[in-house]
Amino acid sequence: MSDKYDLIVVGGGPGGMEAAQTAAQKKKRVLIIEKNGWGGTCAHRGCIPTKALLSCSKSYMELKKLKRFGVHVDGTSVDFMAMKKHRDQMVKIAAMGAQKGLADAQVEAKSGTGEILSPCEVQLIEPSGQSQLLETKNILIAWGSEPQFLPDIQTSERIMTSDGILDLTTLPSGMIIVGGSFIGVEYATVFAELGVKVILVELLDRILPQEDEEAAEFLTQELARLGIAVHTSTELISLKESEAGVVMQVRKNSETMEMRSGCALLCTGRNPLLHRTELDRLGIEYSRAGIKVDKNMMTTVRGIYAAGDVTGGMMLAHRAARQAKASVEHMYGGTGNLYNENFIPSVVYSHPQIARVGYTEERARKEGLSVETIRSPYSANIIARTELMGQGFVKAVFHQDKIIGAVILGDLAADLISGLALAVASQLTRKQLRSWVIPHPTLSEIFVPLFG
Repeated sequence: MSDKYDLIVVGGGPGGMEAAQTAAQKKKRVLIIEKNGWGGTCAHRGCIPTKALLSCSKSYMELKKLKRFGVHVDGTSVDFMAMKKHRDQMVKIAAMGAQKGLADAQVEAKSGTGEILSPCEVQLIEPSGQSQLLETKNILIAWGSEPQFLPDIQTSERIMTSDGILDLTTLPSGMIIVGGSFIGVEYATVFAELGVKVILVELLDRILPQEDEEAAEFLTQELARLGIAVHTSTELISLKESEAGVVMQVRKNSETMEMRSGCALLCTGRNPLLHRTELDRLGIEYSRAGIKVDKNMMTTVRGIYAAGDVTGGMMLAHRAARQAKASVEHMYGGTGNLYNENFIPSVVYSHPQIARVGYTEERARKEGLSVETIRSPYSANIIARTELMGQGFVKAVFHQDKIIGAVILGDLAADLISGLALAVASQLTRKQLRSWVIPHPTLSEIFVPLFG
């Protein structure tokens, strides 16, 4: 066959795979190129490994509930290497699933580096060093992201990023986590539940600043109950290795403090992975925040699109996939999958979880919208009580009687948010939502009071 394609995708993460499979379903000839691992950051260093570890730590913590159910478990302990084995198996399964999905869609997949030479040319450099010039009608950039590094701080075996932490082979006695974003909060949850003494440091005045304020404050209290020392409004001055671990200097309320622990984890965010030489040569506009794209995910160069973490914003696998689908629909004349950031749900996989879609009450008021917020507590739900889910709540934000946002704090929030995400995307009114029949008894009945 000729080495001419309808679409070449550079990057095999969630966005790249979605674009490739969607285009292949439209009977287009597609090539996807990946140099590090099929499934991208999500499968290898993000979503999958962290959620595998969170499932382990949660299972260990929930043993403490069993006595209330009349089940007695004695002699429990943590085998961290066994947990890592479970994590690695899930990563392997995710990567294999990514490859199978591409194969089933009849997408050509090649390992190597894809260098974009022009809007219709990509040079494939295989792991062997052999190169091949490929022609295409469209290109999608899905380079992903990389950990954000702090100036003057050197990473090491004791000072790690969210990538490096996955190489840990033993549980440390203590850990300082720098950054109260969802990555920092999730890792704080894992290690605290496994018995590690965790210190969480955040520069801003609260953790999870993009989330609902009440939910973030509630979660701060829950983290404290786990034994996590949460320090907000705290500025990092220096972080260095010591003989026994790490020592960190911080400034809080105009006072300098010293913190010591066994190791440190930097969770100060991720940056779009930008190959600036290629972007500059091609004339594609970008900034530190990411590649500039329009509503159809096209860059400033016609025929070249970008999707996922490389565009900045919320770095979420399902967001990348949605952007990619929108880009392919635009390439081939469709109009039904235009991307809307307000319809992308986000989840913090802490214990309890926080899930959100659309507007928070705080954001709506800042934008001058008149809103009504209705709240329903977990304590009023019989399944939440029966299964000892603890405290939690769901809130819905209405503007002109239409639901424009929702937040859930509590067990299974990640699964529950999907229904509300559909409602927000469909811009349903309360009258329409009242026709939603929810089975009894279920946790999802927590939604009923929201609609009146």
